Amino acid sequence: MSTVTSPSRRAGAGAAAKTPKRIGFGNKLSSWDLKLSPYLYISPFFILFLVVGLFPIGYTAVISFMDWDLVRNSGTFVGFDQYATVIADPKFWSALRNTFSIFLLSSVPQLIAAVFIAALLDQNIRAKTFWRMGVLVPYVMAPVAVALIFSNMFGDQYGLVNTWLGNLGIQPIMWHSNTFASHIAIATMVNFRWTGYNSLILLAAMQAIPRDYYEAATVDGAGKVRQFFAITMPSLRPTLIFVIITSTIGGLQIFDEPRMYDQTGTGGANNQWLTISLWLYDIGWGQWNLGRAAALAWILFLIILVIGVINLFITRGLVRDEGTRNALTKAQMRAARKDAKAQVAADRARHATSPRAADTTKEVAR
Repeated sequence: MSTVTSPSRRAGAGAAAKTPKRIGFGNKLSSWDLKLSPYLYISPFFILFLVVGLFPIGYTAVISFMDWDLVRNSGTFVGFDQYATVIADPKFWSALRNTFSIFLLSSVPQLIAAVFIAALLDQNIRAKTFWRMGVLVPYVMAPVAVALIFSNMFGDQYGLVNTWLGNLGIQPIMWHSNTFASHIAIATMVNFRWTGYNSLILLAAMQAIPRDYYEAATVDGAGKVRQFFAITMPSLRPTLIFVIITSTIGGLQIFDEPRMYDQTGTGGANNQWLTISLWLYDIGWGQWNLGRAAALAWILFLIILVIGVINLFITRGLVRDEGTRNALTKAQMRAARKDAKAQVAADRARHATSPRAADTTKEVAR
């Protein structure tokens, strides 16, 4: 005996089967945890950055437009007068010239020496770990200690450097009274501290270069020098850009070395090595003019921003093909993606209208 189910009963059963299952609070909580937990994990960094980073920057911008009184913790709005006063001061242009001079004398030799040291450490030498750790020792030294040692070495009368020069028959150099000589001495301190740090960064990038490239170049008869300029340097372009940008930011904010170069720490009797950061410190905590110091800080920030953008545009062409699998431009890649989508849509339409697809649809219907 066969049982026949009425259409209404079948419809009711189908409707009951299609009724969505109610999602419980536990499932919702699990979904929220999956979506929100990554943001909660990284939120401490952004909260800390907001408190100690963005808020001081914004507060400094507000103070820069005021004649600020530190005692009463209030100020009078003066607009751009603080900026105009800073730019009109001859000390600003002297400090700006000294900053760029020390920056160039330190950054350019520093990068060249860092690349050379990294290339030596990349070779198969004995006690590689020892030498790699050794180049980092100047970086971990206290900046004040480094400045004190080098300021005595570059003394005008009893300095070690002038003693060596005298033994060679060379007249002593006035390392403190001569502007260019003082810049060389301060740049030497910077190079001593930061060359090893940049060398390790470049060494890490060299270690990531596939060794197959060097083996193939050796088979082709390329020497070490040819391999360095044809394989190593092109592969180091992104890392070099990073090192250049960080060196630019640090070089334009140099403070410790010129501050400790003499006993007074004011940039010399004639402002021979006065930098922007050193003058900013003197305005803020020497003259107690925090509004003008904030304006100078923002001017320095804008200078660094402009130099960074210029570096970005100059170096963008050097790495436009680095890390890509083809040399297509963005417009060509968009056109290729559009053609690929059109091809996929055409294949689907052709498959849907083919006789085999129609037979398959009939079988599914049965």
